[in-house]
Amino acid sequence: MSPAPIVVHPPRGEGGRRVTADGVILGMAYSDGDLVELLRLAGVEDAEDLVAADTALIEWRGLVAHDYGWGPGERGYRPPPAR
Repeated sequence: MSPAPIVVHPPRGEGGRRVTADGVILGMAYSDGDLVELLRLAGVEDAEDLVAADTALIEWRGLVAHDYGWGPGERGYRPPPAR
């Protein structure tokens, strides 16, 4: 099976995930809205529906889908799992 053409990479720093398509960096996404905009600018049709559908065309690495790795005190923050 070939890799997904759109990859949302693990978060960097306190939040945000790099997005690539076929190995080309599209930019950083800090929310689903950002991801939709990056895909739209890259020429992906129906980008909003694609992100909402949790399709296999988007590979989410490092965290669950739609989690952008926000830091402490920010909306959406989840502490790392206890070891």
